[in-house]
Amino acid sequence: MPTERYEIGLKYRKEVLGEEYVDTSLAQADDFNRDFQEMVTEYCWGGSWGRGVLSKQQRSLLNLGMLAALNRQHEFKLHFKGALTNGVSQKELREVLIQIAIYCGIPAGIGAFRAARQVFDEEGIDVSDMDAGSQ
Repeated sequence: MPTERYEIGLKYRKEVLGEEYVDTSLAQADDFNRDFQEMVTEYCWGGSWGRGVLSKQQRSLLNLGMLAALNRQHEFKLHFKGALTNGVSQKELREVLIQIAIYCGIPAGIGAFRAARQVFDEEGIDVSDMDAGSQ
């Protein structure tokens, strides 16, 4: 039986990663990894994202820094897309990637920018004129 923390986690997980992605992940769970999927939903999403205090945007930015530092490209791309969903602007994301390069190293920055470009391309987002109109 799902707990209240699981239900809160499921809500946040779907809001950030998308309902289709989460539903597919949970539907594909089997006897081997079902407990893991439930743990991720309950503790990562319900026990962290569901606590409030930090905004979804702040949590997204934290995750991007940590995932880049750990060189977890698949999860980085997933959370980069989530950051866009959470309303983090392209300019804010660019600043985060620059800071990742400084604090985590240029190879991590290269990987982060490469992954970000892939997400922009997959989502059909044109960033060629994101500085238009700024001083």
